[in-house]
Amino acid sequence: MTSHRSPHAYFPYIDGLRAIAVLAVVVYHLHAAWLPGGFAGVDVFFVISGFVVSASVGLRERSSLATFWVYFLSRRLQRIAPALIVCLLATTLAATLLVPEAWLSEQNARTGRFAFFGFSNLVLARNLNSYFSPITEFNPYTHTWSLGVEEQFYLAFPFLFWAWSFAGRWRRVTLGLFVALGVASFAYAWSIRASDALGAFYLLAPRFWELAVGVVLYQAMSLAGRRFDTADAGAVAWPRLALACVGFCLVGYGLWTSSPDRFPVPGALWAVVGSALLLGALHGQPQTAWPVRLLTRAPMRLIGGMSYSLYLWHWPVFVLFRWTVGLDGALEQGSAVVLSFVLAWLSWRWVEQPIRRSPALRRMPRPALVACGLLALYIGLTAHRLIDHKQPHWSLSTVTHHADDWYPTSTEASTAPPCGVPAPRVESMGVGKRITYTRTACDRPVSGPKVFVAGDSHAMAFGRMFEGYVADTGATVTLYNNAGCAFLSLQPTREGSDKCRSSTTRVTDDLLARVQPGDVVFLPSLRMPRFVDQWIRYPRDAAVAQALEADDVARRSGAFDDAVRITARFAAKGAHVVFEAPNLLLNAPLYRCADPWTRTNPICAGGPGVDRAEFETLRHPMLDAVTSVAKAVPGTTVFDPFPVLCPPGPRCEGFQQGRPLFFDGDHVSAYGNRLLLPAFEEAVRNALAQKGS
Repeated sequence: MTSHRSPHAYFPYIDGLRAIAVLAVVVYHLHAAWLPGGFAGVDVFFVISGFVVSASVGLRERSSLATFWVYFLSRRLQRIAPALIVCLLATTLAATLLVPEAWLSEQNARTGRFAFFGFSNLVLARNLNSYFSPITEFNPYTHTWSLGVEEQFYLAFPFLFWAWSFAGRWRRVTLGLFVALGVASFAYAWSIRASDALGAFYLLAPRFWELAVGVVLYQAMSLAGRRFDTADAGAVAWPRLALACVGFCLVGYGLWTSSPDRFPVPGALWAVVGSALLLGALHGQPQTAWPVRLLTRAPMRLIGGMSYSLYLWHWPVFVLFRWTVGLDGALEQGSAVVLSFVLAWLSWRWVEQPIRRSPALRRMPRPALVACGLLALYIGLTAHRLIDHKQPHWSLSTVTHHADDWYPTSTEASTAPPCGVPAPRVESMGVGKRITYTRTACDRPVSGPKVFVAGDSHAMAFGRMFEGYVADTGATVTLYNNAGCAFLSLQPTREGSDKCRSSTTRVTDDLLARVQPGDVVFLPSLRMPRFVDQWIRYPRDAAVAQALEADDVARRSGAFDDAVRITARFAAKGAHVVFEAPNLLLNAPLYRCADPWTRTNPICAGGPGVDRAEFETLRHPMLDAVTSVAKAVPGTTVFDPFPVLCPPGPRCEGFQQGRPLFFDGDHVSAYGNRLLLPAFEEAVRNALAQKGS
């Protein structure tokens, strides 16, 4: 290692350690089974960051806190912001062009917006899905959570580290401060890991200890007389070389064995302690020491040098592959890795390096540099909002271009012409929502009963059908979104959680307080196990077995008796109850297979259609259960969408005349809603006639 004297010398072995960390993360994100604990590479980065940023300012002379803070922040902005802005904007543009809006992508744009200023981890911590959820793999900005942790740490770091520049006893005070805060952070992470697993994983407070380990290591080494202003090396220190070997083993053990249920404590300990041992033990070792020789080879230094750009780019590339052609085959995986490295090298060579080494920026006053950095981030955020806003016009997807056929939820304005239906009124019920569809004033008389609807997202998917009913009859439709839970689905597994039971009770009570004699209560829900969801294909044998025993399970579990009891309460109020029969289920999520660049995706394998006779056999047990509930409560009827959505023929297809019947694999599309409207209005009339007889 050649001599290099500066306030903060360059130590090449750190780049080698960065290379190990980023490669572990890339491998894990490509295929988790290849390196089950590879996500712990982020924890290696945290330790390195704490160590490196301390070394970058540890030899500065004493200055005012404001000067110190601005100097530190300017360096961090110059290092982080340029590549981040370019990557985020490129990702936004690609997602806008290729990914249609859907439930699976609804958090993406918001996560991206918060990522510009380092707060995407706050969005992710308040989501319902963990870092390890397969749903998270479809958000191209998920990986920015770790940048959020680091950037928030960088805001606090100068205030905690400033006294170090005072020298003397103040250095021990600063060391003690970081030790105390690190211990408190570790204890906090331990205390909330069960009650708030998302917060423990994503937020700074429970992650602070990992960065603090790097800071404390630098401080302890400095107090022990280790040099950081030179990269000169002496003879091999064999005891420290042995510690480095232990460090390698601990990091390797962490990258192989770390598991989500033990993160960040105690699971991150192996990677954190191992990284600290490597950083401390290799400092000052000569090139002849084998760990130094390994970590300073040209490929390791190159990958480590561009590790930030590689971390930025690999994740959105992988996510966009999942959205389009898929990321399961060797060809797709190889292509995604190559593209990630190419983009990372371009970012490192033409964005990171020129801006970090720019003579003009070095001459610029530090406050001006901070102002320029913040302005650049704001401009990037504004451009992101503009691109996202243009999605309906710029998207290449047929789903977006034919939104009136695909999206079952209305996007109409809050006002509408006479006899029109404006956007529904939405009221929170604490858990779940009450949504009311009404017709604007007109001279046409009301020609149908009020309809009350309770159910899960499949009830929401009939939104366009409800609008059509309101426009035709003038009657009000009140829809209870049961907090994402099924309502009297006769499937105990869909309604058994405390949240679902509480929401069902709340919806039942509110509905009973509002329903009047002659009103209709419509109860749609998903009543059969899915073959496929928007992001995953389920084992077909398990779905078939569950469907064939649906009637027996409903009766043995008490779900049948509960449905009869609650239905009887509605009937006792004079309401006409209409159950939805089990509806058609497809083999593929239609919107994800509608474009030329998505049809080879594994999620679309075999096409969306199903064999009609086979599906009728599968739905027969649940249809029997629903029909039995209707027979048990006089006046209750059944609305069956299946004959409309699957006309006579050998197969049930997802499209009719080139237009989608479903949005995904089981939620009816806007076009499907329009086809079902006449049948639904007839079902309401039949319910009134049945009650009257």
